[in-house]
Amino acid sequence: MTIPIPTLHLFPELDKKLIELLRSLSAEEWNKPTLARKWTVKDIAAHLLDGNLRVISHMRDHYFGDPPGAINSYQDLVDYLNRLNADFVQACKRLSPTLLTDLLENTGPLYVEQLRKLDPFKPAMFAVSWAGQTESPNWFHIAREYTEKWHHQQQIRDAVGKPGIMTNDFFAPLIETFMQALPHAYRNTHAADGTCVRVEVTTEVGHSWQIVRKGNAWSFEKGNATPHTTISLDPDTAWKLFTKGLHAEDAKKKIQVKGDASLSQPIFSMLAVMG
Repeated sequence: MTIPIPTLHLFPELDKKLIELLRSLSAEEWNKPTLARKWTVKDIAAHLLDGNLRVISHMRDHYFGDPPGAINSYQDLVDYLNRLNADFVQACKRLSPTLLTDLLENTGPLYVEQLRKLDPFKPAMFAVSWAGQTESPNWFHIAREYTEKWHHQQQIRDAVGKPGIMTNDFFAPLIETFMQALPHAYRNTHAADGTCVRVEVTTEVGHSWQIVRKGNAWSFEKGNATPHTTISLDPDTAWKLFTKGLHAEDAKKKIQVKGDASLSQPIFSMLAVMG
């Protein structure tokens, strides 16, 4: 079977790019603010290390730490994960940038090794909730992990003005994964059967997607259906909007909408991260 969005092969090169980037930073750059609001460049590096260590602990050692307590809603889960993230970032403030980079370099291969053990079509340990799924295949879980690593590295690059991963090889699977959230984002948008919404991410690294209303749901559809609404946005706007790095009102100044503007509204609140 073919993996719909292959990303596993990209992790080693993406990690290599991260280490090269971090080793190039000055002391001032390590402390620069980022799109992640309360986090500096160093805080994001710590969060990336947290991701590596958590996956190794879960998958290699079957260790999950303290139980989360009662999780009765999506918001409960988000709050729990935010606490975990904040705790680790705070603890890493006592670590030097050099040590953080060394730890990222050393744990990266162990992290990827765990992902390689997964059967891509078996159910993942954690569903991709932002796509509206209660159970997800491992290939989608791996793709989600890829988007986490890509967008946090891009937040660092954006903060220090050092591009390097906004390329077709890296960006195409990222935006394809992000767009899996599109039908879920439109779940409460009512329209006549056959209504088509088209989303275009522009430039040579972009692509286009169409969702069509059928019955009580929206689903992807390939073909030449005439869209009732076409939404066009550039790659920089896209990744920032879908990862909480750009407010909806600011995004509206950057996004072009043709046709029924009311059908464009869900794109401004669509997220491909927990939140």
